[in-house]
Amino acid sequence: MQFSGGKRRKLRLAGDQRNASYPHSLQFYLQPPSENISLIEFENLAIDRVKLLKSVENLGVSYVKGTEPYQSKLESEIRKLKFSYRESLEDEYEPRRRDHISHFILRLAYCQSEDLRRWFIQQEMDLLRFRFTILPKDKIQDFLKDSHLHFEAISDEEKNLREQEIIASSPSLSGAKWELESVYKIPFADALDLFRGRRVYLENGFAYVPHKDIVAIILNEFRAKLSKALALTARSLPAVQSDERLQPLLNHLSHSYTGQDYSTQGNVGKISLDQIDSLSIKSFPPCMRQLHKALRENHHLRHGGRMQYGLFLKGIGLTLEQALQFWKQEFIKGKMDPDKFDKGYSYNIRHSFGKEGKRTDYTPFSCLKIILTNPPSQGDYHGCPFRHSDPELLKQKLQSYKISPGGISQILDLVKGTHYQVACQKYFEMTHNVDDCGFSLSHPNQFFVESQRILNGGKDIKKESIPPETPQPKPSVQKTKDASSALASLNSSLEMDMEGLEDYFSE
Repeated sequence: MQFSGGKRRKLRLAGDQRNASYPHSLQFYLQPPSENISLIEFENLAIDRVKLLKSVENLGVSYVKGTEPYQSKLESEIRKLKFSYRESLEDEYEPRRRDHISHFILRLAYCQSEDLRRWFIQQEMDLLRFRFTILPKDKIQDFLKDSHLHFEAISDEEKNLREQEIIASSPSLSGAKWELESVYKIPFADALDLFRGRRVYLENGFAYVPHKDIVAIILNEFRAKLSKALALTARSLPAVQSDERLQPLLNHLSHSYTGQDYSTQGNVGKISLDQIDSLSIKSFPPCMRQLHKALRENHHLRHGGRMQYGLFLKGIGLTLEQALQFWKQEFIKGKMDPDKFDKGYSYNIRHSFGKEGKRTDYTPFSCLKIILTNPPSQGDYHGCPFRHSDPELLKQKLQSYKISPGGISQILDLVKGTHYQVACQKYFEMTHNVDDCGFSLSHPNQFFVESQRILNGGKDIKKESIPPETPQPKPSVQKTKDASSALASLNSSLEMDMEGLEDYFSE
């Protein structure tokens, strides 16, 4: 892909050639684009792709993925930004071309750090999942072949021969019409996640995977390929950054639009140590609430817990001096010698504030980082309770937080569907007595900031709590009023996020 300052010379292709270039509305992005584009188009495609991925992220933490509201809102956003999404639409060459080029542009911007790669991969996976779910069944085999995935749908005769075994081994087929369900025969090694969960039928080294489960395997393949591609892109990045036309654009993209990092707060020093206990009950998300409780009870946290909780406290306003005092007081209660703390622990605290070592000013962990990295082991208290806790222990914890039985059922249903951030957002609404929190939760410090805004009168609070016996709506059902207000909030937030980027590019 080459760039020029003038207008791009349009590539003229015959109809068959255009269709051959992009045969599907979705792809694995195996081949980079080779045409010339102008810098103006480069910038516009970058902005639109970031807008699309931010919409994917925001909708994913406001709605349950795969539900009708999520699907319709995401389709609307894709259509508005003129990217490809449906296989059956005519004259899809230009939307598919935009999708292809813009993906590779953002690879350049989001390959520069682990956090950026993680965010980019997650949003691209969610986008691929959406497009695959609306892909016509008669197009699936061609897509798999073009993506170099050797998964073949078995014949009806072969499927009926193994009907009982496949149905018994695949919970996703519960309630499905067997005659309408496609089954794919894939190598055993490609279905390890399903095998680990005892959710697939194996025979002679092959797994027989229903259509409803094949998407998980396709996403794993996509993640592996994209992760490797981003690592290779990072190696060649110095050559790209040497181009003075591109470096500022890529840096601005990568530094501004994965969400607020909560590294600097206007309330630094305004939180006193005496307030932390009460704030942990009123305004801490469950992940930080359980860390604070474990610290108070055990007077110690392991390294993973200290990093996650310490950076969160830094983000809500604790100064370095307060942090040193807070941790030292607590560890001494656990019979630790003060000199041992000074020698073994105070350095790490100063390091996290950028006062030691490389002088890196570390930022608090986002929800995505907590959910996807460094899972807790025995004796640890860090991680995400919705992702890493046993369902029964999570239920007991929610009961101790005075969540109603109906509310607990809603949250556990969301957790069962792996909608961890939506579950935390539902917990926020229940503990703050609001019908619709009006934001997309993506960071523990965001939880704290929004909680304080409500408690300090910045948002209307319901006059009465929902009684425990009141039946709760299913998590996949959204009230029209709530959905509309949530989407309006998302669009408003997104427009504000992108305003600075567009202004930057127009300078």
